[in-house]
Amino acid sequence: MNRYARIGVVGAAVVASLSSAPRRPYSRQQKAFYADTSVVEFVRPGLTITVNSAGIVSNGTISVIYSLSDPNGLPLDSTGTTTPGTIVLSFAAAVLPNGASDYAAYTTAPASGTVLTATQQPAADSGGTITSLGSGQYQYVFHTKAPTGFDATATHTIGVYGSRNLTVYSLGTDYASTTYSFVPNGSPVTHIHDQIETASCNNCHDQLSAHGGLRRGMDLCVICHTPQNFDPNTGNSMDSKVLFHKIHMGASLPSVIAGTPYKVVTSFGTSDYSHIVYEADPGDPRRCNTCHSQTTGATQANAYLANPTRAACGACHDNVNFATGANHAGLAEADDSQCATCHIPQGTTDFDVSILGAHVVPTSSSLLSGLALNITKVQNGTAGAAPVVSFTVLNSSGQGIPLSQLAVIQLTMAGPTTDYGSGTLGTSYTPGYITESAAGATCDAGGNCVYTFTHPLPPQATGTYAIGIEAQRTETVLAGTASQQSITYGAPNKVVYFSVDGSTVAARRTVVATASCNQCHVSLQAHGVLRNDTEFCVMCHNSINTDAATRPTSVVAADRTLPAQGVNFNLLVHRIHFGINMQAYNRTYVVVGYGGTHNDFSGDLFDPLTPTGTALDTQNCSMCHVNGSEQNLPTGLSAVLDPQGPINPIQPVSSACSGCHLDLPSASHFLANTTVLGESCAVCHASGAAYAVDQVHAQY
Repeated sequence: MNRYARIGVVGAAVVASLSSAPRRPYSRQQKAFYADTSVVEFVRPGLTITVNSAGIVSNGTISVIYSLSDPNGLPLDSTGTTTPGTIVLSFAAAVLPNGASDYAAYTTAPASGTVLTATQQPAADSGGTITSLGSGQYQYVFHTKAPTGFDATATHTIGVYGSRNLTVYSLGTDYASTTYSFVPNGSPVTHIHDQIETASCNNCHDQLSAHGGLRRGMDLCVICHTPQNFDPNTGNSMDSKVLFHKIHMGASLPSVIAGTPYKVVTSFGTSDYSHIVYEADPGDPRRCNTCHSQTTGATQANAYLANPTRAACGACHDNVNFATGANHAGLAEADDSQCATCHIPQGTTDFDVSILGAHVVPTSSSLLSGLALNITKVQNGTAGAAPVVSFTVLNSSGQGIPLSQLAVIQLTMAGPTTDYGSGTLGTSYTPGYITESAAGATCDAGGNCVYTFTHPLPPQATGTYAIGIEAQRTETVLAGTASQQSITYGAPNKVVYFSVDGSTVAARRTVVATASCNQCHVSLQAHGVLRNDTEFCVMCHNSINTDAATRPTSVVAADRTLPAQGVNFNLLVHRIHFGINMQAYNRTYVVVGYGGTHNDFSGDLFDPLTPTGTALDTQNCSMCHVNGSEQNLPTGLSAVLDPQGPINPIQPVSSACSGCHLDLPSASHFLANTTVLGESCAVCHASGAAYAVDQVHAQY
């Protein structure tokens, strides 16, 4: 009986005995979610690695007993003989010395390069032996031994990672990893390294993975990215607290600003992180708690506050010379013992030298008196009339703020909410919407204001319209001290809806939510500090809006002669996040903003990682979309202006998809499936259809 016949027999037995088992624990991002039920029940996609025990005997021999199973607990055969899919694993071992906060790897491999001619890098073990113990359980005995005199009272950690190849079943490759900590003398584990949870990383990266996708999770990363790890080709430290800080600082590193790129060379090639812009408060890397989260359950989440070190702090502040005190107030530091003396967790005020104080993002400073807006009423909001808007402007204490203290206070009107971009509303500079300064509103001392629009609603207006509000102010804090600074900040945007004809008020559809944006951006802000809510953004970034009004004033002369750029929200956001992927299609996305600013998004790197660990993944639509909105076709009612695209105007569903699918064959597909009756996209791509949006974007 050949292998596949045996698999068929086993598969029949599995289906017979488990046909009533649940088909999913699979998410919509996994191909197994959409596979035929009989295939799923036979193959049981997925890979779970569970370490049962580990030990080190007196001569240093390291061994680990582990189990392999599918997500429902069915044992797996690593050879792929009795269960589908060959499984390949790697093993690593490290020690966390007593009193130390960093691991030291036992399993290493020699490496050499142009800077370091000989070094030992942490690596997977090579040459060990695997023994099957039956029912999906195995033992691995490491070729590497713990050094003579190893500390049997110290915490030791085994890392196991690998893959299960299911490509023959069109189910891709499953990846999994795990770690297991133990003390060789049998004592309980009390000394651990648990400062950052993988959940923090996954807010932006979707699923943290690296080195071809095999290695997943911070618990695995830290047993190899230790202080002993160096890139031999650049001499750069690969220690986690150095490497990860530098990667995320990227373009903000003092060394990069001074002209030295930050690169790392691995077996996967050269990675240049010099252009990385930290996503939080886009471009501001001071929000340490985006990674050092206090809410993910990391038991040592406060370690960065309690134990500052030269390596960790110097990774970001890499122009500091601790040996001489240069750029450190002249204070030389020979070791880390004095760091916490000055850099306490939190001081008495923002912007001091405490760790939290020094990393305050100015717009979030507790020293600001605050700015809160609210629209309380819209009157006279009928077709052909000029709406009268009642709104409040308050500080954090609920006290009124005089409008004279605001640099900007504006109201924006758009509609109908069925699809923003009515050509009967707005001006050539603000197509499809009206924005008016409300600085002349009538207000009382309590911050209650009333403003009457000078532009009336269109006489033919029907349905529901929206009015949104924005404002900004500047305050000087810590006046008269060395830390004095002026901070310009905005208020959370507010949007209200009103019927212009007596029909039921219908808010604009929700496609993305600001909360989704802020998983990465923390405090999304655009157009300075004025715009910060997607519900407000879509009012201006409508189907007929382009940068035509600002393009002639571009600071880059070449921009002025090019066609206008479409800025409809679905086109704009998809293109911005598709970013660097556009290079493969010889396309760019440049928007000329206010003041003629040249905004080139063609090099943007979207944070989610592909299954193989590269930061180019735009397939998980749910990272931004809410309530499955990516499947709600059509996404709009009006054609979208895209003067630089191959189709202009382009139909609404095609516009959304062309944000990423921007090659000419895709454009031809859009045209071929559009008639005088409209787009036929929903026939194939609606939820449940043969090529549903979520199904074709499943990547695992």
